[in-house]
Amino acid sequence: MEPILAKQSVDIKCRIQASVMMGNYEFYYAAGRLCAQTGQQPDQPLQPLELSTFLQPLLHRYEPKEESDAYLVKMLKEYEASDEYDEQMDTLFEMGLAAQ
Repeated sequence: MEPILAKQSVDIKCRIQASVMMGNYEFYYAAGRLCAQTGQQPDQPLQPLELSTFLQPLLHRYEPKEESDAYLVKMLKEYEASDEYDEQMDTLFEMGLAAQ
């Protein structure tokens, strides 16, 4: 998987507000974006289910200022992370942190 494809997919979905996340690659990038926007991030890389648990309080506290950010939150709330994990997901998380 090319990380840039997951990044572009999430960015486009947030702009057009017409789709859902389709896997853990997109999930990790979106999670990084949310962490950047909230100023909160885990101390270490987390497995998908751990990251999902970490995000839950952020998703309920965060008040997005833009519609695209609100859609990002919507997609993250609806996504159910799977156990699949590889190092590219950490790269995508970092890309999400740097996206803002």
